[in-house]
Amino acid sequence: MRHSATPRFIGRATELGALERRYSSNRSELIPVYGRRRVGKTELLVRLSAGKPTVYFTASDKLRTPQIGGFMRAAAEWLGNSSLAEAAPTTWEAALKLVVGAAPANRKLLLVLDEFQWACHSSPELPSVIQRLWDHDWQHSGRLLLILCGSFVGFMEREVLGSRSPLYGRRTASIRLEPFGFREAADFHPQWSLDEKARAYFVCGGIPAYLRRFDPQLSVAQNVAREFFEIDAYFKGEPEFLLREELTELKQAASILEAVALGRRGQGEIARAVGLSASALAPHLKTLVNLGYLERLFPQSPKRPARTAVVYRIADPLLRFWFRFLEPNWSLLRRYTAERAFEHIVAQQWDAYCGDAFERLCREALPLLYEKEGFTGRSQIGEYWAREVQIDVVGLRADEWVDLGECRWPARSSATEAARELSARAAQYPSNGRTILHRLFVRSRPRSVPDRFRVHDLAELYGN
Repeated sequence: MRHSATPRFIGRATELGALERRYSSNRSELIPVYGRRRVGKTELLVRLSAGKPTVYFTASDKLRTPQIGGFMRAAAEWLGNSSLAEAAPTTWEAALKLVVGAAPANRKLLLVLDEFQWACHSSPELPSVIQRLWDHDWQHSGRLLLILCGSFVGFMEREVLGSRSPLYGRRTASIRLEPFGFREAADFHPQWSLDEKARAYFVCGGIPAYLRRFDPQLSVAQNVAREFFEIDAYFKGEPEFLLREELTELKQAASILEAVALGRRGQGEIARAVGLSASALAPHLKTLVNLGYLERLFPQSPKRPARTAVVYRIADPLLRFWFRFLEPNWSLLRRYTAERAFEHIVAQQWDAYCGDAFERLCREALPLLYEKEGFTGRSQIGEYWAREVQIDVVGLRADEWVDLGECRWPARSSATEAARELSARAAQYPSNGRTILHRLFVRSRPRSVPDRFRVHDLAELYGN
């Protein structure tokens, strides 16, 4: 990274606290920790290792013998025991027994097998080996915290957590590490304005490695130009790399994501855009939803939605940006400098893109507003659409209230006009007799607030 410095450890207090409690327990623990690449798993686990007897091994795409050799060398370095590096076990069972046996006798060992999917790729027997060692020894010793860490979400849920896995039923906990929310993402650039923090979140989402690519000395637009459109741009190939690791049918997935990014939302529309039948499309949609790349949506209302109302949208901000602005324009990119590419491809649609992303941020913020306002009951957050009406934010609350919200990203939006439009749309909402509360979400607070409307600006959304 051009502006590299020692990264601050941001967020993850809940996850770190949970793992610390498991380490402090008087029993052995087996915990899968998984999540998409760049989400911060390694940083979390390295932070956990501070002050603890630890062996941290990161597997790679190698054959079994060099993989085991790498594990022994890592163990030797972490435990300060050179004899481990000189040992030459030929099986994972022998290697794991040697390393766990070499740990300090009076303290619990933290053993992390990172990128676990690669170790299993070269050694398919490894989950069964761990199962035997766990059943016959480790779970009874009370001296081991074993973390199986992986970046392939599908693999971890199928081969580690799934009912057909040898490890099924052995885990004592599990953590799927999710991207940061918008408030935590803002901590990566504390000196930026709220506008810029929001724009960075609209592009990078809550992925720590992505947020750290953005130089705080530049604007978000300048960072986008540099990190997406330069010849050596970091994000130029990131989505393809991300998808290739999880998916075997990359062309179909990329075509679906591009179609959705360009406005095809219904299953029929998407099928026609990519040239697949509805039945052939369905498993691809399911996979992309399970991985967190697509979201499956339906109109949020007290009435049960019709099946035909279901639509799809890209859930991941980076994929949303990339498939909207880069994937359809590869032939143009060679003609422009990075700055000209941003101006020609992105600038004219930049506010529209941010406006759509702002709606998502407002839906994410609504539970935080509930907490601030003292509402602690259950709620369902979403949006509503029908043939004649679109409502940006809907909150169905357990107290029989329903929140309806209008979002306005443009800086000079009229609160009076927004209130009038929301009132008209709310009149068409199928509330089933629920009490409706009107909310306006804006970038900056207007001088006058319409009666009966709660107005929330960026400062309030970010907790300022």
